[in-house]
Amino acid sequence: MGEAVVLVNILGAAALLLWGLRMVSSGMSRAFGAPLRRFINGGADNRLMSLGMGTVVTIALQSSTATCLMSASFVGRGLMGVDMAQAVMLGANVGTSLVVKFLTFDVGPLSAILVLSGVVLFRSGGGGHRRPLAKALIGLGLMLLSLHLLDVASEPLRNSAQLRQVLHDLDGAWLVGVVLAALLALLAHSSVASILLILPLAAKGDFGAAFGFALVLGANLGSALSPVLETGDQKPTFRRVPLGNLLVRAVGCVVVLPFLDHLSGFVATLGGDLVSQLVAFHVAFNLALALVFLPLTTPMAALLARLRPDVPEAEDGRQPRYLDDSALDSPAVAIGLAARETLRIGDQVEAMLRQCLDMLSGKAAKGSDIGKMDDVVDSLHQAVKLYVARLTNDDLDEDERRRANDIMTFAINLEHMGDIIDRNLRDLAEKKAKRHLSFSQEGMADIAALFTQTLDNLRMALTVFMTGDVRMARQLVAEKAEIRILERNAAEAHLSRVGSGRRESIETSALHLDILRDLKRINAHIASVAYPILENRGELEETRLRITPA
Repeated sequence: MGEAVVLVNILGAAALLLWGLRMVSSGMSRAFGAPLRRFINGGADNRLMSLGMGTVVTIALQSSTATCLMSASFVGRGLMGVDMAQAVMLGANVGTSLVVKFLTFDVGPLSAILVLSGVVLFRSGGGGHRRPLAKALIGLGLMLLSLHLLDVASEPLRNSAQLRQVLHDLDGAWLVGVVLAALLALLAHSSVASILLILPLAAKGDFGAAFGFALVLGANLGSALSPVLETGDQKPTFRRVPLGNLLVRAVGCVVVLPFLDHLSGFVATLGGDLVSQLVAFHVAFNLALALVFLPLTTPMAALLARLRPDVPEAEDGRQPRYLDDSALDSPAVAIGLAARETLRIGDQVEAMLRQCLDMLSGKAAKGSDIGKMDDVVDSLHQAVKLYVARLTNDDLDEDERRRANDIMTFAINLEHMGDIIDRNLRDLAEKKAKRHLSFSQEGMADIAALFTQTLDNLRMALTVFMTGDVRMARQLVAEKAEIRILERNAAEAHLSRVGSGRRESIETSALHLDILRDLKRINAHIASVAYPILENRGELEETRLRITPA
C-alpha cells in the first residue's frame, strides 16, 4: 500500500508539471501568438537572427515542440525557407535547455506568488492579453510547485534499495539509458518535463555522471521525435523541419555517446553535484549543436529536400489552404486564417454565379462544373466551421468572439448561396437548355442585369467582410433594397410581355420568375454580412415597420 501511495504521488506531481507546462505554452501562445509568429518570421533571411529568435520564442513558450510546429507551418506555406527554419530550431533547443537551467534554481517560494498573481489577474476580467497571460502565470507557478511536490514524493523512491540496485546495474548501459529517456520524453512531449523528472533520481548519486548524460541525450532525442510523429500526415515541405531537428539531435547523440566517460571526467573537474552537472551538460550539448550545425543549414535543407521530396499533385480544391492547426493557440492568427479561407468560399460562389449566367445565356451547355464547385463550397464551409468551433470561447476577448461568430455566420450564408445556385439556378438553366427554350431579348437583359448586380454585391460583401468598412456596409444594405426594386420591375415587365402574348415569355414564364426569386434570395444572404457591422455601430433600426398611431 505504501508503494502505491508513493507511485500515485509521483504520477500526480508529474501530471501537474505537464499541465503547468501546457498552461504556460498555451497562455503565451494565446496572449502573444501573433507577435511571436511575426518575430520568428522576421529572421527569415539571417541565420544568426533566426537562432536568437528561436531561443527567445521557446523560452516564452517553454516548448520547442510548439516552436517546431510554428516554423514548419511557415515553411509549408512558403513564408520561410527550410534552412532558416533549421536555424530557428537550433535556437529552440538552446531555449529549452535554458528553461531547465532556470527551473533548477531555488525559486520554490515564487510558486505561490505566481499562482496568486495569475488568479487575481484572471478574476479581474477584461479582454486582450490579460486572461491568457494569467493562465501562463498560473502555469509557471504550478510547474514550480510540482517540482517541490516531485522532490517530496520521490524521496521514498530515491531511498529504495531496489531502485538503487537497478540504477546501479544500469550505470554502464548508456544505450539503455538513451532509449528509456527517449521514451519518457516522447510520452511527455517535452524534453523539459522529462529532464526535470530525471533530476530527482540523480540527486542521490546512485548512478554515475556518464549514465546521467545518456539520459539527457535520450530526453533530447525523444522530444525531437514527437513533432515528427505529429506531422506524419502533412505534406513533405511541412515535415522537413521536424525531420531536420531529429537528425541534428540524432547525430549529436551518436557522436557524443562513445565519449561520455571522458566528458563526465571533464565536467566533474568543474565542480558541483550531479544535478548541476547534468543541467550543464544539457545546455552545453545544445549550444554545441547550434555552433556546429548553424553554418550547415543550407546543405541540411538540400538533404531534407531529397529525403522528403515534393510530390507533384493536382491541388484538391476541397482541402483548406489556410487553416493551420498550430495557430489555434493564437486566436488572433487563427481567426485571420479562417477569414482568408472564407474568402475562398466566396470566390467559389462567384464562379458558380458566372457559370449559371453563361448557361442561361447559351455560352455554356452543361452545369457539371457547378456541382463540383458546390462540393468545394460544402467542404470548405465544413472545414471553416469546425476550425472556428475549436477556438475556446473562454480564451477569446469580446472582439475576437464577435469576429469568430461573424466568420461562422458568413460561411454558412455562402454555403446557402451555393446550394441555391446548385440546386435551383443550375436546375433551371438545364431545364431551359433541355427544352430548347429562349428568353425574350428584354427578359434576358433583365436577368443578366440582376446577375451582374448580384456579382457586384457579392464582391462588395467580401470586401466588407474583410475590412468591416461601415460606409460600404451601409451601401450593401442599400443595394439589397435596389435588388428588391430591380426584381419587382423585372417581374412586372415579364408579366406584361406574357399578357401581350409574347411566345418566348409565355414559354419561359415559370423559369424566368423562379430565377428572379432565387437571385433575390441570394442577395438577402449577401447583405447579411453588413448587419453585424452596422448593429455594433448602432446604425440599424429594430424594425422596418412604421409606427402606427394608437
